[in-house]
Amino acid sequence: MATPPDGRLDQLVELVLELAAGDRGARMTPSPASDEIDAVIVGVNMLAEELQALNRDLEARVTERTLQLEQAQQQLERLALYDPLTGLANRTLLGDRIGRAMARADRGAAPPAVLLLDLDGFKAVNDSFGHSVGDLLLIEIGHRLRQVVRDADTVARLGGDEFALVVLDATPEQVLSMAERIRASLQAPVQAGERSCWVSASIGVCFAVRGQDADTLLRDADTAMYAAKNGARGSVQIFEPGMHAAALSRVRMAEDLRHAIADGQLVVHYQPIVDLVSGYTTGVEALVRWEHPQRGLLAPAHFIGVAEDTGLITALDRWVLRTSVRQLARWRATSPRAAGFSLHVNVSPAELRTPLFADGVLRCLAEHGVPATDLTLEVTESQLMGEDAETIAALDQLRVAGVGVAIDDFGTGYSSVGYLRRMFLDIVKIDRSLITGLDSDPQQHRVAAAILAIVDAFGLEAVAEGIETVEQAEQLRALGCRFGQGFLWGPALPGPEMTPLLGFSAALSET
Repeated sequence: MATPPDGRLDQLVELVLELAAGDRGARMTPSPASDEIDAVIVGVNMLAEELQALNRDLEARVTERTLQLEQAQQQLERLALYDPLTGLANRTLLGDRIGRAMARADRGAAPPAVLLLDLDGFKAVNDSFGHSVGDLLLIEIGHRLRQVVRDADTVARLGGDEFALVVLDATPEQVLSMAERIRASLQAPVQAGERSCWVSASIGVCFAVRGQDADTLLRDADTAMYAAKNGARGSVQIFEPGMHAAALSRVRMAEDLRHAIADGQLVVHYQPIVDLVSGYTTGVEALVRWEHPQRGLLAPAHFIGVAEDTGLITALDRWVLRTSVRQLARWRATSPRAAGFSLHVNVSPAELRTPLFADGVLRCLAEHGVPATDLTLEVTESQLMGEDAETIAALDQLRVAGVGVAIDDFGTGYSSVGYLRRMFLDIVKIDRSLITGLDSDPQQHRVAAAILAIVDAFGLEAVAEGIETVEQAEQLRALGCRFGQGFLWGPALPGPEMTPLLGFSAALSET
């Protein structure tokens, strides 16, 4: 007798097909018979459970890996588009935002405005307190800028202490008002960790016109910012086409200056420093001049700023030092009157901070056989404001070796009696602005008297600059000022023309 067909086998085959098709939840209930077929059913059900658990684990891993990939992608985008220190937009994102704003302008919207900011005094913070404090300062500056702008505007950090803003749908008056709010927000001290720092910002503003690209707009805003920095620091300048021409002129001058240093177009003139009591010329200040092939003899005011902006100032300083020390050695070898004659040479802040600067100065003196005591380096007060470790260490080393150190232009607005207490100082050069009118203005006379009294109290020598009349010289001598320089004794002269004046007595009564 034939065995009736068992429907469980068909169901079992159907279960296997469902599982193979991807239905991990398919199951079959064993029968009460508990025979071999039921054993297979139980085995298939267990395998299905394992497959379902494995599938859940794989899905969880895929979800986790997908999330990690998305986070990595977001992190890469953030690194590519945002400044890691401040969280502000970076130059790439800023360019994209400007591009979008200009595209909107092409469709009829108002063109954007770009503000470019450079912090004044940031380097002094870094040099004085360290880069960690400088970083905290930049973060706080970014926070203040975000508080000034609207949600639709973009704040970016371009690098270093430069920031930029893209302002949308605003009138020129609104943009300039925003610039003033930025200036006002920086008037309060910035708390950077435990340090309280004071900075300001020079701001360049460029109003876009349709058809400009991001690079041109940023370039013009940068040009306006440098115009602000070269004028009154902490001011706001609006870009004008003439500024671009001036910037190109400065670029050409920088290239010409580079060739001038290499081709021997620079010369040093020497201005006498006179003993106001004896009338003898006791020293000279070395002043660089540029014999420009087309423009003739140029004074430092025409090219020193370019040299500082382009980094050529260090090469210029070293050339002046070598040339003037060599001239002093020549004077000492050929003229008995040059014995004890002193040479004053100006030095820039960039050169002061150059590694082994002091060693280079002493090596130059040794090569030419000039005693260190015959050289005085002049440093402006503004250069000492940061009092960074490199500058102080170099000046201390030089003074120990015998080189004199003078504060130049004392009284020009950076004055601090605290500088006079520094152990590396020997001479204070009183700025010509305090000498002008000395013989006619009683107030100016009292100011000069007070400054000279302070200088004397610290045991330092004073040199008054810009003396033009016998009366000014006599009043300074009466006030206790020992030395002076200025057009009263003639302009700065080339070395050969200065030679006859060495040790020459120009008594005031003979003038």
